[in-house]
Amino acid sequence: GITVRPVITIDGAHEVNEVFFDEVEVPVENLVGEENKGWDYAKFLLANERTGIARIGLSKQRLARAKRLARETPAGDGVLWDDPDFRRRVAAIEASLKALEITQMRVVANQRHRDADKPDPASSILKIRGSELQQATTALLLEVAGPYAVPAPEHGAPEGWNEPPVAPGWADAVAPLYFNYRKVSIYGGSNEIQRNIIAKAFLGL
Repeated sequence: GITVRPVITIDGAHEVNEVFFDEVEVPVENLVGEENKGWDYAKFLLANERTGIARIGLSKQRLARAKRLARETPAGDGVLWDDPDFRRRVAAIEASLKALEITQMRVVANQRHRDADKPDPASSILKIRGSELQQATTALLLEVAGPYAVPAPEHGAPEGWNEPPVAPGWADAVAPLYFNYRKVSIYGGSNEIQRNIIAKAFLGL
């Protein structure tokens, strides 16, 4: 009664599946926890997963890479890093990452004072902003790569092509990364679901 259907993501990768349970019965010896408590356990696990989905360290790493590459990427009479608008967006992402990092530390610190069966709804904030900032850093890298993000000639060059690649080696992976990270605002409970949780838990709506 278990059906697993592969989901091919926009970049052509297979990382996730749809899983269907049709009249599935679990033997007593394989039961995890109490019977009919599955949704309670799932909500607890999802809340903890959302704290990890923020992936602040990864976004910091990508942002540092974008800054380094922007200092090496020609643009106009100088390099991309000379563009004040580009630096303004980098600064905005850096400030948001710092605020999110402080929020994450607060959530983790407060967890020991909370009822173990009631995860902190603030994890929804981490999930929303964390996923948005992951997407923002991949978009920044895509901007740095510019047209070089299009696959280089050696990855599907016409027959007889003998010209050396123009794009830098790192640029090839930027577009697939950008498209792949559209998913982070969906898994772990979509960001719209997180906003509903915040509205109920914090605002009482």
